[in-house]
Amino acid sequence: MDSTFSLHIAMYPWFAMGHQTAFLHLANKLAKKGHTITFFTPQTAQSKLQSFNLHPHLITFITITVPHVEGLPPNAETTADVPYPLQTHLMTAMDLTQPDIQAHLTNLKPHVVFYDFSHWIPSVTKRLGIKALHYCTASSAMVGYTLTPARYLKGQNLTEFDLMEPPSGYPDSSIKIYNHEAKIFAAKRKEFFGSNVLFYDRQAIALNEADALGYRTCREIEGPYLDYIQKQFNKPVLTSGPVILENPNTLLHENWSTWLGGFKTDLVVYCCFGSECVLRPNQFQELMIGLELTGMPFFAALKPPFGFVTIEEALPEGFAERIKGRGVVYGGWVQQQLILEHSSVGCFITHCGSGSLSEALVNKCQLVLLPNVGDQILNARMMGNSLKVGVEVEKGEDGMYTKDGVCKAVRIVMDDENETSKKVRANHAKVREMLLNKDLESSYIDDFCNKLQEIVMERIDLSLYS
Repeated sequence: MDSTFSLHIAMYPWFAMGHQTAFLHLANKLAKKGHTITFFTPQTAQSKLQSFNLHPHLITFITITVPHVEGLPPNAETTADVPYPLQTHLMTAMDLTQPDIQAHLTNLKPHVVFYDFSHWIPSVTKRLGIKALHYCTASSAMVGYTLTPARYLKGQNLTEFDLMEPPSGYPDSSIKIYNHEAKIFAAKRKEFFGSNVLFYDRQAIALNEADALGYRTCREIEGPYLDYIQKQFNKPVLTSGPVILENPNTLLHENWSTWLGGFKTDLVVYCCFGSECVLRPNQFQELMIGLELTGMPFFAALKPPFGFVTIEEALPEGFAERIKGRGVVYGGWVQQQLILEHSSVGCFITHCGSGSLSEALVNKCQLVLLPNVGDQILNARMMGNSLKVGVEVEKGEDGMYTKDGVCKAVRIVMDDENETSKKVRANHAKVREMLLNKDLESSYIDDFCNKLQEIVMERIDLSLYS
């Protein structure tokens, strides 16, 4: 078989838009190289993804019907449709699509299936003679810290104190988690997530049964963690590179463009925690007052906190009047990629989701790291402690941050005379220059495709993946 043959790749990501969009961004890069993609997705997600399909002649969406599961609202299809506690039922619904997915794969006969949370995919593909690649939207630093056999084999005996330190052989001693975070991670190990399967059992099966593991990163940033994962799982680890988004063919909405255009270069603080993060009311208010205390113009795009219908009713008393003219708090969707590119934006307060970080690192705005849950925490440690490209907001022993902590972090990164800021700016500039090298991403995608073809043809030499 020709080593440069075109692949037919099927994709079935978890029903969260952050996962769906990450898979589609990769699909666009692979299609650009001539590969065919079949993308399984619910109708709700498909309607949002359709406009981002840059190669409709090569990327085909197949609509998957999401079965109703008791406890789910009617017509719930993505995590955006349900509060977090109900996501376990959505995972159960996704598991129930297995017969449909198997029927499609039997008919389509792709070379390989990309998946993440559907731990049953490898058992289906093995029966059909198809390869399975676990494509992870989280960082390899997080997977190495929490999900490798060095951790998993301890099972239920793993304590929160164990989790505060990296596992045996982990390559970066600067990455640790605090006690309040370790308690959450420890509890997560005992949490069921769909079909009466423990969350960590689901992840362990998904990783261990895959033919190969894939990450949206580059070795220049996560090389040691990728090597650690390969040694732990003893299987190929592929890197797709940073998968930098194409420049959108739309302009920033005029109201935001006009507002941002009223401020000098690098002056505005932009704050956004993604499309699904919902803050506790007290943390929302601390964040708002922290932004106010900076004395800088700011644009916050956040969902209403728990218990509130609108963002406006959740604001601190008198806040709207005090920040009038220099602050905007908006509860809807915004064009983040275009906002980060705007010349007036000098700081980005981020929840450290992988997608947001990848968008931030290729822009000039300085990073304030304010993780909320899960992989965001390890992402923040990698960015703040290891790469030193941002400053993390300090939190108390209870895991709560204060208005003063928010203000302090912003002022540090926005003060170009501050020694910490100087180091962060220099490190960020180096990473940005590296990521924007036009040859970097192309070489990674080419290598990703070549190694994927080797796996499909079963010519696997693990030494090629280190």
